[in-house]
Amino acid sequence: MADDTTNQTPDTCSHNCGSCSASCGERTAPSKLAPNSVSSFKKVIGVVSGKGGVGKTSVTCLLASELMRAGKKVGIMDADVTGPSIPKAFGAKGPLFADQNGMNPGIGAEGVKIISTNLLLPQDDMPVAWRGPVVTGILTQFFNQVNWGDLDYLLIDMPPGTSDTLLTVFQQMPLDGIVTVSAPQELVGMIVGKAVNLAQEMGVSVLGLVENMAYFECDECHKRHFIFGEPQGEEVAKKYSIPAYATLPMDPAVAALVDAGNIPAYDVKGALKPIIDALEALPEHVEGDAAAE
Repeated sequence: MADDTTNQTPDTCSHNCGSCSASCGERTAPSKLAPNSVSSFKKVIGVVSGKGGVGKTSVTCLLASELMRAGKKVGIMDADVTGPSIPKAFGAKGPLFADQNGMNPGIGAEGVKIISTNLLLPQDDMPVAWRGPVVTGILTQFFNQVNWGDLDYLLIDMPPGTSDTLLTVFQQMPLDGIVTVSAPQELVGMIVGKAVNLAQEMGVSVLGLVENMAYFECDECHKRHFIFGEPQGEEVAKKYSIPAYATLPMDPAVAALVDAGNIPAYDVKGALKPIIDALEALPEHVEGDAAAE
């Protein structure tokens, strides 16, 4: 289990910079994790939100579904350790099994590979109340002790906010960039700025912004109703120099397909194309050399 080093002082410094948020002259860049010997990732993408309730996990699922529809091999690491929901959306079930190389991930709809605490629990509704160091240790194991195989994309679904988990992923995992998720409210736009600024301070590229629940479209007249006010994502994207922007509607069909464990059946009708194009434009790499960075 990892040491609790998030609040080190010069007198208590253990030189474990990877889990310490203090800024000091002794800080060194932590080495990046690498996957195990039977795994490789061409691209590693984080999906973040500055606050909860904006549909970040739904967006992660829809991005994965769109990538798989394009023929990509995709895995999802559910980094929302204490509030996991990815397995439900894809109908993935435990228990999981291990071999001499590591843990085998769960397999969801359309063949997506998933690792999540909910696949390790005897009951879906069993609470997970772990302190930060334990969560950090689990995240490390999810990345480098799971038999992911050769993936085109590993998507990391983060918990909301700017917590220990975000620091761990930003510092220790070889991210190619993040996609941030918001809703059309001025308050949410401000919170997006917190996540974006943290990413930029830590040298993590912000690839795109998805404004979720931007409108509701009437089934009969097809008029768009802006439940939370006019979309503001385009302005937010410009303010923080985020290169790609997309909007998604508030659609009850998403919730129904998540409940059915078949989220890949949802058709976003090309709405996520700007984000997908931004991900596809990234250079490919193999993470076997990540630890040397």
